[in-house]
Amino acid sequence: MSGLIAILKANIMKQTLIAIATLFMLFLTQCQKGSDNNYPYSLAFYTEQYKPFNYVENNQLTGLAPEILREICIQLDIPFKVEALPWDEAYAKTLETDNAILFAAALNAERSDLFNWAGPIASLDWQFYSASQNHINLNSLEEAKNVGHIGVLKDYAITQYLEGLGFSNLVYLNDNTEALNQLLAGTIDLFPSVSLSVEASLEEMGLSYYTVAPRLRVLTDMVYFAFNKNIPDNVVADFQTEIDRMKDNGKMKALYQEFMQSSDVPGSLLIYTENYPPLTFLNSYGEITGFGSDIVKEIMKRNQIYADITLSQWNIGYELALNNPNFCLFTMDRTALRDTLFRWVGPLGTNATYFYTKTGSGITISSLVDAKNLEAIGTVSSWFSDQYLRELGFTNLVPGGDPGTMTGMLMQGEVDAFVCSGVTFSDILRSNGYEPAQVTASFQLMSSDYYIAFSLGTSAGFVDQWQQSLDALKQDGTYDNIYSKWFQ
Repeated sequence: MSGLIAILKANIMKQTLIAIATLFMLFLTQCQKGSDNNYPYSLAFYTEQYKPFNYVENNQLTGLAPEILREICIQLDIPFKVEALPWDEAYAKTLETDNAILFAAALNAERSDLFNWAGPIASLDWQFYSASQNHINLNSLEEAKNVGHIGVLKDYAITQYLEGLGFSNLVYLNDNTEALNQLLAGTIDLFPSVSLSVEASLEEMGLSYYTVAPRLRVLTDMVYFAFNKNIPDNVVADFQTEIDRMKDNGKMKALYQEFMQSSDVPGSLLIYTENYPPLTFLNSYGEITGFGSDIVKEIMKRNQIYADITLSQWNIGYELALNNPNFCLFTMDRTALRDTLFRWVGPLGTNATYFYTKTGSGITISSLVDAKNLEAIGTVSSWFSDQYLRELGFTNLVPGGDPGTMTGMLMQGEVDAFVCSGVTFSDILRSNGYEPAQVTASFQLMSSDYYIAFSLGTSAGFVDQWQQSLDALKQDGTYDNIYSKWFQ
């Protein structure tokens, strides 16, 4: 997990913090399948207390991750022996101990090559929280960089992510309780966390969840078992097999419902997209649809694959696709910057991208030099156009999380121009209450083909199978019929 910090606290009282840096708990439970411990490798398991993932109740370690591990131990004849430590200690011990496994840990760019991974077993949706009384309005991570103080926990994945983005307003704290106390006291302005953990910590403090409020969704992380690199690959494969088995037989879903209060268990294949009509979007019936979505659904149907599609902010899906195996993200423009970062299925179509200005604003753009001289240009974080302009040295970009937000900023005069593709902008405008005549395509930035993208950790054979299915769609007329449905 992106950093699960121990909250080993007995009788927590309001405004009281208990130091836990030197405390640990040792839990020993033998597997029920047999007493011979037939598994050929001796393994050491480390975790923290971070409810609802891992915590002590009635003197027993429980939570989503321990119960998944308990089932794996039963199936593989491994003794269930877990040491619970503060997160930074558990993290360091796993790195330095040849037979160590850390759970649950988020897979991110900073950690990817430090461990081997089995999962995912859960997802974490990180949000910036403020005190409810502190009405901070955030549209992007760039805006969060200008907030006074952001409390973070050492070695958490979200902390590593913010550090990587160059945040200079981070304040390092010991645990959730200290962070929430400082948040409510006004010592810090924001704290990145996940809803269930915040709710559990506030409940232990005797406070309501509604004393804080989420202000901006930051990141989604997938949660895994992290293995020391010296553990043999076949051990990691055994764990992966058992995790997949639990997903297939429903045990994972039951545990997820019990501890996470949700049935949205991450699948063996993760498929993400964004709200980007008419290519992908959520319709009035709550269904993910659009040209790209129909293509992906038809490919899955032909290959008897049954995976859910998740609608998310593009920058969140993009970050997940960079780091997680068996991950699909669509529709993605294939550019020189991205070409070696993903595996590709396509092309699905072509995008022409423009600098759009508000009609009647008097702003004209006839070259990239003109665009560089504008005060503010709206982009969407991690879009190919945002990446391209940064490569060209643009310093006047105002990135946002989604095109709807940036469209509103353009129409309200908060940015001088918004960079968007011609194939989608008319639909985006209408879905936000505007008409295409209210904007002007002032200058074409680039043209590129868009694809279905897979993470590099996805099997090349699997990706080839999707490409063959797409080729078949084009040959038998299905592609043309889907295209006509969305682009009359």
